Amino acid sequence: MYHLSSRGLYIRISGFGFRAFTLIEMLVVIAIIGLLAAMLLPTFGRIKESGRATSCLSNLHQMGTALQLYVQENNNRLPNMRDKSLTVTNDLPSPDMVLSNHLGNVNVLRCPSDREQLFEQTGSSYSWNSLLNGEDADHLSALGMRFDPHQIPLMFDKEAFHKLRGNDKGVNFLYADGHIKNLLAIQGTVQSP
Repeated sequence: MYHLSSRGLYIRISGFGFRAFTLIEMLVVIAIIGLLAAMLLPTFGRIKESGRATSCLSNLHQMGTALQLYVQENNNRLPNMRDKSLTVTNDLPSPDMVLSNHLGNVNVLRCPSDREQLFEQTGSSYSWNSLLNGEDADHLSALGMRFDPHQIPLMFDKEAFHKLRGNDKGVNFLYADGHIKNLLAIQGTVQSP
């Protein structure tokens, strides 16, 4: 039970009578609660972004499966496609057009952290590594250099959508062998011809 008077708020604690809370005490408690909330909000933002990044990794995994299906149907060759540009006309179809039959739902090409509306503008939140157009999936080469499939990315985030997780974890990558990382790890992976 409580009682409010001009001196403050009184709360009856059973068996002890009334205990008064002054306005200053109440403001201090409210300020402490506000500070705790302010300290926790960035943590909640990072946790929410971690969930989005996990969903993004799942999307990339599904794209990897779609690309494997495409390769199996096309004599072990990767597709010839190019990211849709906002300024020039593409001479090749975009990933959303080429992979739509293998994805089932083109919303897989939307990163949940895509706040720039790149999906709406270009049909995909992910970029295709067009250096690998038409390459044999087992013998990949780009710019005259051979790469192992586990060492070269096929698709990756168009922007550092996940930079809240840290600068080195801002972009997710789908590698040619189907594995996914949020780090670009090409260093020391080029094979001599």
